[in-house]
Amino acid sequence: MKIFVPPIKSQGIKTKLVPWIKDVTPKDIKGRWIEPFMGTGVVAFNIQPNEAILCDSNPHLINFYNAIKDGSINPNITRAFLEEEGNKLLRIEDYYYEVRARFNEKHHPLDFLFINRAGFNGMIRFNRKGGHNVPFCKKPNRFAKSYVTKIVNQVDNIEKIIKRGDYLFINQEFQDTIKMATKEDVIYCDPPYIDRYVDYYNGWNEEDENSLNALLDSFEGKFILSTWHSNKYRDNEYLKTIWKKFHILTKEHFYHLGGNENNRNSMLEALILNHEPPKVEKEKLHRQQSLFKGYEANTLV
Repeated sequence: MKIFVPPIKSQGIKTKLVPWIKDVTPKDIKGRWIEPFMGTGVVAFNIQPNEAILCDSNPHLINFYNAIKDGSINPNITRAFLEEEGNKLLRIEDYYYEVRARFNEKHHPLDFLFINRAGFNGMIRFNRKGGHNVPFCKKPNRFAKSYVTKIVNQVDNIEKIIKRGDYLFINQEFQDTIKMATKEDVIYCDPPYIDRYVDYYNGWNEEDENSLNALLDSFEGKFILSTWHSNKYRDNEYLKTIWKKFHILTKEHFYHLGGNENNRNSMLEALILNHEPPKVEKEKLHRQQSLFKGYEANTLV
């Protein structure tokens, strides 16, 4: 399947996991597709529901996609901006930091795109005062013609997807988003991974994990939750406690979180479902259940 990659990058983006998530997504969505943690939007933009409510606590992500929705950002505007700013980056060694300072003052969505694509390692990180603080990737020719064209094409693809559907982008906390859902809706959650990685806008702790669990447990519709299962160092203990009553699917995935390349390791990803998974996923249980002894009988691997 063709994967539509959004113009905003982030660590932990689900691009390579989209086919897997799509395979377990209900095929008969009667209501809305709702994401309390939309992030880059890669899952929704590939599911392409007719109607979606896409929310995040990070206002800059929401502002960016609302700018595409209202036309203040489009492919031509994006190309002109990145070509001009990219040329300045070539001439002025510290220009990235000028744009970052400008963004932290004025919060323009195109500046957000610039620092997101020129910042180190695709990180989105803010300090406690809400200032973007990711350093430069140290590539002055970051916005070469081919790279600008790649980003422009991504904006074009996402613009077309948004125009085809009825998409609402809202800056709010996950609790408020889940409370908007009805039993006809499907909720997809991709929260910051507990005990893994957080930033200013997306901090996550045990209280948050328990709150999300309680809200989804009482939800009458269907939900899918992305989280981590284990890596070579440790397991996600919450799968054995508060999430154990649900179906848990796993898949090996490789990426890293944080700025240190020593953190690059494979991780076993998990999808938690409150509905019956597809038959092909159920069959994997019988072939591989010995890999994870000690988990509940409804755990699928």
